[in-house]
Amino acid sequence: MRVLHVVPSFFPAHAYGGPIISVYELCAELARQGCDVRVLTTDGNGLGQVLDVEKDRPLELAPNFTVRYCRRRWRHSVSPVLLRELPAMARWADVIHLTAVYNFPTFPTLAACRMFRKPVVWSPRGALQRWQNSRRRRWKAAWEMACRVLLPGQVALHVTSEQEAAESAPKFPRVRTVVIPNGVAMPDVVDHAPPNGTLRLMFLGRIDKKKGIENLLEACSQLNGAIGRCWELTVAGAGDASYVASLQQLADERRVAGQVRFVGEMRGESKARLFASSDIAVFPSHTENFGMVVAEALAHGVPVIATKGTPWGGVESHGCGLWVDNEPGVLSAAIQRMSRMPLREMGMRGRDWMAAEFTWSSVAQQMLELYRRLQSGEV
Repeated sequence: MRVLHVVPSFFPAHAYGGPIISVYELCAELARQGCDVRVLTTDGNGLGQVLDVEKDRPLELAPNFTVRYCRRRWRHSVSPVLLRELPAMARWADVIHLTAVYNFPTFPTLAACRMFRKPVVWSPRGALQRWQNSRRRRWKAAWEMACRVLLPGQVALHVTSEQEAAESAPKFPRVRTVVIPNGVAMPDVVDHAPPNGTLRLMFLGRIDKKKGIENLLEACSQLNGAIGRCWELTVAGAGDASYVASLQQLADERRVAGQVRFVGEMRGESKARLFASSDIAVFPSHTENFGMVVAEALAHGVPVIATKGTPWGGVESHGCGLWVDNEPGVLSAAIQRMSRMPLREMGMRGRDWMAAEFTWSSVAQQMLELYRRLQSGEV
């Protein structure tokens, strides 16, 4: 099967967070399972920089897996070259998989699918979800109205959790919504540093207001004297410099600056070492469609505290964490409660859960079946 993925930015554009990894891993696994996968994207890597990649011809990343990086001319993903390449690549494909919503490639891709009568899987990756501080709501509503006009005849809205489905499907009521989770790369072994008497907390992700880090810092300020042991928090991730500075100032105001480390972005071996040296991972997001970092922490055997803005209620039913309201007092109480639990055993239960249900091989098989059903007209 010939599959065209159209995405505003692509691996290794880490500035855009978890979807960069998840789309890359899905494409790579589809290619391993026999699909001919082509990706049409831009060289964008945030507003201030572009990727240092080949931009004048398709780049083969693996057998049956090529990427056409097009030069970005404005904002995040405005690319005349992408527009020029799109028609021929759309005609080539059996199925087109569009990722993202409020981005330059969305309208032309939907229009091309309609023009050439191509089935499309559309992955908003959480873009259709809202939280109390969501911006430009009216502008987004107008954009969604235009998308409804352009939708082709065969389309499936791909979401990664039931929570995302509940918040996203009403915006496109005539479109079939299909839940297929993201996968997670499973490390072959996990080698945790032994406990050292200090409760080692971690946060990993983009440094953004949506992630609720203020609530985590407020929660940590309530721990001193409450858990009967020392604690430390490592905050790993990149974000706007002024916003990071405001979080550091908040830590100072709450008198926990000496126990909180902001270490910047971590990938590869440095990220694996962070997991290995952590006792509990805390993710206080206000909203997430999936939350790749939760799956990554569990795959590395680290138990999790996740808030109810994330779709990870399963951490409680699988005995590998807590799923709580996103309030500082509740988060603090959850950390205190977790500190008395058998953390290593919980982490291994989480790892077993990821291996059983969230491998990329399994996820790609589900996606390939969706492509086949779309192509045959069953969806």
